[in-house]
Amino acid sequence: MQKLKLFRAQNPETETGAPPRILSGDPQTRSWNHTSDLNDRLFTGIWEATPGSWAVSYDEWEFCHIISGRAIIRDPLDNEIEVSAGDAFVIEPGFEGTWSVSETISKHYVILIPESEPH
Repeated sequence: MQKLKLFRAQNPETETGAPPRILSGDPQTRSWNHTSDLNDRLFTGIWEATPGSWAVSYDEWEFCHIISGRAIIRDPLDNEIEVSAGDAFVIEPGFEGTWSVSETISKHYVILIPESEPH
């Protein structure tokens, strides 16, 4: 297994489609998942979305670094952050709200799905 992975040197799996729970517009997304590991709990790659707004609910940790574009991420209490190229942030499990993309956005992501609690 290769221990160093350069995103541009790979042929990642590409996924396309509309996000679930669209609130406005006709947003389309594309993801290029470059790596998955830790028994399919850790994912890295690049994600892109066209303008529109949709509801989100996170069960996972996600680190994001915006490459280009603009969006507003809002929680149910109308707290919001506007993100654009160069911004980096973390979304924690349990976050619910909306992504509203005003200018096609792309980001690097690192997603970690928490381990299941033993029953």
